[in-house]
Amino acid sequence: MIKIMLVKKIARSRPTLEGAGVHLRRAFGNADVPLYDPFLMLDDFHSDKPEDYIAGFPWHPHRGIETVTYMIAGTVKHGDSLGNSGAIHSGDVQWMTAGSGIIHQEMPQRQKGTLWGLQLWVNLPAKDKMMKPRYRDVKAQDLVEHKLESGVRVRVIAGKFKGIAGPVKDIVSDPEYLDISMPEAATFEHIIKSGHTVFAYVLEGKGFFDPGRQQTISAEHVVLLGGGEKVAISAENGPLRFLLISGKPIHEPVAWYGPIVMNTEEELALAFEEYRKGEFIKS
Repeated sequence: MIKIMLVKKIARSRPTLEGAGVHLRRAFGNADVPLYDPFLMLDDFHSDKPEDYIAGFPWHPHRGIETVTYMIAGTVKHGDSLGNSGAIHSGDVQWMTAGSGIIHQEMPQRQKGTLWGLQLWVNLPAKDKMMKPRYRDVKAQDLVEHKLESGVRVRVIAGKFKGIAGPVKDIVSDPEYLDISMPEAATFEHIIKSGHTVFAYVLEGKGFFDPGRQQTISAEHVVLLGGGEKVAISAENGPLRFLLISGKPIHEPVAWYGPIVMNTEEELALAFEEYRKGEFIKS
């Protein structure tokens, strides 16, 4: 018999400032390592006030991680030290592997209505921390969406659902990244790969995330799940939308300061020294 996962931890995302003064909510971050391994951080930035986001995230370095930007509404323009530039629009995804090092900027664009995006940081194991940087840019129309008989809609960004793989592939952490929308009273069940860390982040509505239906969990909350092989989630008193994300833990030491994540303090110090000397970007 397949065992249903239980809720291990519930936390509300916390307001914070990042970049040049962007107001956002942090679901988890540095203080939560290694609880969400291989995931390091999840930020939720949404506002209908341009002054909350227009300052953006000017030029800054990354090394040793991957960043996953998912735009729900609005546009973020980006550029980097390798000469890449472009824009991430509503429904688009950018999976950036910083690897050995990249310097980039991400600038939200002013718009009417709400600008809404999420950024997930994924750790890289020691053997891959100095890999060559790369991008996976995925347009909204290239994302497969499954509609189940129950009315549940599942948008697949990475991993597999119903035998169909999402467009983001060959990622070290073997992730599954699903955007799930449910009508009122619907139930969603899904088997998670053995040994993987799994969490949900509620975007809209509220629901139950355990079989005992012990606690209703609402928007802006992150739910860490475990102790089983399958999630069972139910919408409560209206529609529910959430991200369901899982990945293979690394189980390695984490040395983290700002935008750089390595395995040791010595590696971290070297990264910042190279940045100061203009030797950060590798050929």
